[in-house]
Amino acid sequence: MNDMSSTPVRKIIHVDMDAFYASVEQRDNPELRGRPVAVGGSAARGVVAAASYEARKFGVHSAMPSVTAKRKCPDLIFVPPRFEVYKAVSQQIREIFAEYTPIIEPLSLDEAYLDVTENLKGIAIATEIASEIRARIKQVTGLNASAGISYNKFLAKMASDLNKPNGQAVITPRNGPAFIETLPIKKFHGVGPATAEKMHRLGIDNGADLKGKTLEFLVEHFGKSGPYFYGIARGTDERQVKPNRVRKSVGAEDTFSQDLHAFEPAREGLQPLIEKVWGYCETNGIGVKTVTLKVKYADFNQITRSKTVPSPLAAITDLEEIVGLLLAPIFPPRKGIRLLGVSLSSLERRAAGTEPQLRLAL
Repeated sequence: MNDMSSTPVRKIIHVDMDAFYASVEQRDNPELRGRPVAVGGSAARGVVAAASYEARKFGVHSAMPSVTAKRKCPDLIFVPPRFEVYKAVSQQIREIFAEYTPIIEPLSLDEAYLDVTENLKGIAIATEIASEIRARIKQVTGLNASAGISYNKFLAKMASDLNKPNGQAVITPRNGPAFIETLPIKKFHGVGPATAEKMHRLGIDNGADLKGKTLEFLVEHFGKSGPYFYGIARGTDERQVKPNRVRKSVGAEDTFSQDLHAFEPAREGLQPLIEKVWGYCETNGIGVKTVTLKVKYADFNQITRSKTVPSPLAAITDLEEIVGLLLAPIFPPRKGIRLLGVSLSSLERRAAGTEPQLRLAL
């Protein structure tokens, strides 16, 4: 027997709620069911935080300016977000995960990785666990979840998109390499729009092209991400599912289809990024002291602006305020802005049972 036989194949599930915010709103208001719904889009910010599947058929998606969304779908119904409700539902879902495994790594309010190689129910087949979890989520919350099952995190994440909404898919060690080879590079988890653009320029259009590049080539062009790209091209991803991790930082960024020149569109474009990073910290009970704004101009030059506060931010409104303060001085910009990002650092675990501190004066 070789040494490999002593290492069990890992069983990783990626669970992703379907159109989570919008689905919660449709669940709680029968008049919204079956209709195109966008969460967010208040007049002040005018951006879609989430879209129901009925709205997606018209091309409406998160991070889209509400005026664009309304033009694509004139019957679109805007609903203000209720983060306290989403957070409470997310906690119900987390408790269901915990019935099966303690090894849970939440990514946001609506998705998580689970390691079920060893599980609390002694179920040998991971696809059965995923089916049970999805049925329990439906029973407890009334909401649909999709799931991906595979032998590593990367492929589990890719699999959860295959049969959305309300479905699941498995990528086995046997069919993993072939799946990766045909996958368009922009669909790879961990490859954002800017990286995909760079890969296309280097002649990398799919997984097979990526696999054809040497480790040295990928490190030369993509730095510390090189080894990750080299591994996933071969179906290898050794990253563990990490429960209770505190990252050093959490960030989100977006490349815009048209360069931005004015403050309001830039502020609107930042709102879904703010909600995404704040949602991660809320879900994981993490306090934040440092906020960094990243700005990349049309000529690809970039700047960052940071602010650190003495006490962890108490509410998303504090984060919105700081981002606004960091953003305002760069207008009018010397060139159009093609990318904006928000990252949070100086992260610390909030003690169980403690409330965030009172709203700070900035």
